[in-house]
Amino acid sequence: MHDPSKLIVAIVAIMAITYSIRTYISAAFPRRRDRGDKESITTAADARLSRLEQAVDAIALEIERISEGQRFTTKLLSERAQQKNNAVAELPTHTPT
Repeated sequence: MHDPSKLIVAIVAIMAITYSIRTYISAAFPRRRDRGDKESITTAADARLSRLEQAVDAIALEIERISEGQRFTTKLLSERAQQKNNAVAELPTHTPT
């Protein structure tokens, strides 16, 4: 796998499969917890979920910034190549007539 995009797709696929299997197993075999301490577990879970949401939002923002930078770079490179092609096309030719 020499293509980075193929590697990224493979890693994401492996992570998705692993997450799916983990979710299935955790649903099939729930952990036994003390029923009396349910309030503190809910509060801790809410705090963790809140931190996770903030982290995902931050990651999404960074990915959007990276994408915008990539679009900008691609635009600059294509404009530069187009200007170079135009400059080459406008060069005078010295052919005898």
